[in-house]
Amino acid sequence: MAHLLDDACLRPYAAAVRGRARRAFERAFELTGGEPSLRGWADAHLRYGLNLVRRRGRPAEWVFREWAPNASAMWLVGDFNGWRTDPAFEAHRAPSGDWECRLPADAVAHGQKYHLEMRWEGGRGERIPAFARYVTQDARTKLFSACVWNPPRPYVWRHGAAPRPARPPLVYEAHVGMSSEECRVATYAEFRDRVLPRIKAAGYDTVQLMAVMEHPYYGSFGYHVSSFFAPSSRFGTPDDLKSLVDAAHGAGLRVIMDLVHSHAVANERDGLSRFDGTDYQYFHAGARGRHPAWGSRCFDYAKPQVLRFLLSNCRFWLEEYRFDGFRFDGVTSMLFHDHGLGDAFTDYSMYFNGSVDDDAWVYLQMANRVIHETNPAAITVAEDVSGLPGVAAPVGDCGVGFDYRMAMGEPDFWFRLAGETRDEDWPMHGMFRALTDRRAEEKVVSYVESHDQALVGGKTFFFQCVDREVYRGMRIDEENAVVERGVALHKMARLATCALNGGAYLNFMGNEFGHPEWIDFPRAENGWDYSHARRQWSLRDDPRLKFKALADFDAAMLEKLSAAGALSGPGAMSATPAELCADEGDKVLAFVRGDLVFAFNFNPVRSFTGYGITVPPASVWRHLFDTDEPRFGGRGRIQPGVTYCPSLVHDAGRNELVQQIKLYLPARTAEVLERT
Repeated sequence: MAHLLDDACLRPYAAAVRGRARRAFERAFELTGGEPSLRGWADAHLRYGLNLVRRRGRPAEWVFREWAPNASAMWLVGDFNGWRTDPAFEAHRAPSGDWECRLPADAVAHGQKYHLEMRWEGGRGERIPAFARYVTQDARTKLFSACVWNPPRPYVWRHGAAPRPARPPLVYEAHVGMSSEECRVATYAEFRDRVLPRIKAAGYDTVQLMAVMEHPYYGSFGYHVSSFFAPSSRFGTPDDLKSLVDAAHGAGLRVIMDLVHSHAVANERDGLSRFDGTDYQYFHAGARGRHPAWGSRCFDYAKPQVLRFLLSNCRFWLEEYRFDGFRFDGVTSMLFHDHGLGDAFTDYSMYFNGSVDDDAWVYLQMANRVIHETNPAAITVAEDVSGLPGVAAPVGDCGVGFDYRMAMGEPDFWFRLAGETRDEDWPMHGMFRALTDRRAEEKVVSYVESHDQALVGGKTFFFQCVDREVYRGMRIDEENAVVERGVALHKMARLATCALNGGAYLNFMGNEFGHPEWIDFPRAENGWDYSHARRQWSLRDDPRLKFKALADFDAAMLEKLSAAGALSGPGAMSATPAELCADEGDKVLAFVRGDLVFAFNFNPVRSFTGYGITVPPASVWRHLFDTDEPRFGGRGRIQPGVTYCPSLVHDAGRNELVQQIKLYLPARTAEVLERT
């Protein structure tokens, strides 16, 4: 495996690279008092919040703790005391800035609602406890309240976690709320019963759940978090979420969640902003504490209390809900003082000119340590577009420690082609380069599109290709040139991306069958319309429509490549892909990866007979599958099951004899061959 400092361009900055890693270990040593494990220190969720404590020989009692150093008074008010500042529910301050309230076991009951009443010099306010485990919204007032969660029968787990597969993950990104076809918010239980079986049948092995952490505004897609330890109640109860994860594990699926530690919602009553009356308790003070593009609050990663809060949050979701890892949102925003806004990151010096927030770098490395100490099989993914060296390098190699980085340049590439470039100008070598452009020591998550591309103002890749024709040309018995083009390119783009993946492959819910239009959550501007915040599964299931053909291709692609060993750790996909042909005039791209050859003809009009593709020596190749099969919405122009024996030809460019096979390549098709 390549190591971080093997990169010759990085060697002039080797001292800075090692210095960041050293600071992270020194910071961890300082916080833990020299203990080798960070996990034990990341226990704030066990100490803070409302916890029922049982000790041998003593009656059970509720212990509530909160960190609010600027507060001058604090009460728990709720259903249990008529929403009044009752002296029996008053918390008392310790010199550390912690507040504590002890209550008899019968003082509060499961399901009762409450919040904090706080006072500070010059002000007062209601607050949701920072460590609240369950937060619900009143249908009439729209106000959020913490909710006591202590069911008489705790959830009993039925399945152990699915083992980490030998192959890199095939990730199905999903949003519980928009997973129903009906115009409403779907639930954890519905997702468990209706969507998990679809994911399993489609061939994916990892579910990536968005919007799990509680967020006041549904339209934020879950990225403006208010309560970091509470699963969103709009989808169901904590036990409902546990049941979803449990069922996924029973089906052999792993579940990771979007973890938003890059910022927090600016709401004061519902979130952490001005929690104890100060601007700077959890966040940077002044302008640095407010994200200029997102309107949210930015954490101060230098503060020990903030580090403990966030690191404990990592451990909490792994242990309490048995998630199998995290996709960290907004890593670029965390790592750079200017949040990476408008930066092209074209020069290595940009990573070492003082623009990197070293405190955030240190936090992210410690987070990866806590996660992998808590669950060595967990996977972590960084949403980072900057290319900062070491983000997805091991901690022991001076890296941040993420297992994968999102290959965010890949969807940008595909959408530039689909939206701005004539078919005749699509670059073949540029395509190969764009889909293999990654650091040698890193693994990436490859994808054509995630949820990002289809948000308001964007479109799904398929809709970008066919636009309004999607409404009148999707029946299998209809001829429509625009739709035929879109169907072909949809399959070819996914095959090329999956075949050249840099470690993992991702698809967003419904996009495997070319989900039309865009994503738009209900809001005042659209009349609180849910029609674009749902998934139209009936399109995928209808055999009369080409949507089904697209979904069938996606499932067959994963199944065929898996069966051929192409997606397993030691198989073809672990081999470095090699370009065999990139003819810009013919628009033909071919490459080999391990035991598979992939041949693409992106030419919009020309088909080729007897097209010569140079292949590795001493091999015979057999047709495995192709995008033009009738069951995939194609014309069936390629004969299945054909075996190709190479012949020796003279390569004038290299002035040597090479082995070639001759292929029939219809326009806008791709064929996969397997070594026999």
